[in-house]
Amino acid sequence: MIPYGRQSISEGDIQAVVEVLRSDYLTQGLVVPQFEQSVADYVGASYAVAVNSGTAALHIACLALGLGKGDWLWTSPITFVASANCALYCGAQVDFVDIDPQTYNLSADALERKLIEAKVKGTLPKIVVAVHFAGQSCDMRRIYELSQQYGFKIIEDASHAIGGKYLGQPIGGCQYSDITVFSFHPVKIITTAEGGLAATNQVVLADTMQLLRSHGITRNPDVMTKNDGAWYYEQIDLGFNYRMTELQAALGVSQMQRLDDFVVIRHQLQQRYDQLLRGLPVITPYQDKDSYSALHLYPIQLELDKITKSHARVFDELRQNGLGVNLHYIPVHLQPYYQDSGFKPGDFPNAEAYYRHVISIPMFQGLSFDMQDQVVNIIKKVLV
Repeated sequence: MIPYGRQSISEGDIQAVVEVLRSDYLTQGLVVPQFEQSVADYVGASYAVAVNSGTAALHIACLALGLGKGDWLWTSPITFVASANCALYCGAQVDFVDIDPQTYNLSADALERKLIEAKVKGTLPKIVVAVHFAGQSCDMRRIYELSQQYGFKIIEDASHAIGGKYLGQPIGGCQYSDITVFSFHPVKIITTAEGGLAATNQVVLADTMQLLRSHGITRNPDVMTKNDGAWYYEQIDLGFNYRMTELQAALGVSQMQRLDDFVVIRHQLQQRYDQLLRGLPVITPYQDKDSYSALHLYPIQLELDKITKSHARVFDELRQNGLGVNLHYIPVHLQPYYQDSGFKPGDFPNAEAYYRHVISIPMFQGLSFDMQDQVVNIIKKVLV
């Protein structure tokens, strides 16, 4: 079975983790700050806060921006549920903005229309989470301009996008946002096994997120109410155990050294797919001129009017023939939990049309050209 995604672990990665295992610290040592600095330097952000998952990064980012009861967070319906759930963790409400049918990202046009209506109703969002789906940046310059006009904060959900660029600059530098979050799950561009990170250029946000990731506890005498001795600490906020381990960070530091190579390989695979799939009843992913995608995913859309099989049957037959295809994503508003909150089919038609046609085919840096040829041959066998 050729999976849709898979980590690439080198002997150097293994040795980096072994060195930590032989060291004095498995958690809260010097390697996590080293990993944070390596990511901050790479993306051009002033600060980086590593945590144990991308979901944790989203949660503390929302809290640091003051999201709470009575507030609204808007995001794309084509994302993993964590991009929306992070608002609910804070007691806020969630709404969605339909996608651009070309890029599959949150549509800036749809966002502007929704903001105009929300201003009249008094329901403007406090935060917009712009998800860089499949590794390709949203139209951040336009979203930022809208934020200046309508007064909302921006989180870039770059869980798919480390190694990508927007307008020639690395995704994650927060030129057009308050915070950018990354995920390092094994199927992502680089991995720390599990893990996440929040990058920002604002010291207050960084300090708040560092506090929140470790129970709200500080040893900083400048913010404590007193100091009884060298052992003393204070809990000054309600935080969480979201810390990243030294083992995860060591793997991350090692993986960062190969990040650019990973993305180059993915672009080679994307270019070959574009050629090899030409003439088949599929729509290949659009690449916007302003974005250099990290290419976490390669989602194709089936032209079902040219195929005698259903979406589900094609999916099943691809798996039966040895392709570990997947589907990214079921629109969040169609999940039963969110339908119980009042969302319904038809609310976001572009997202729903995309869902009815999409299949993610294998895309990872260990995918050889021979394996890629096998993938395309199986797709041909099933579709033609």
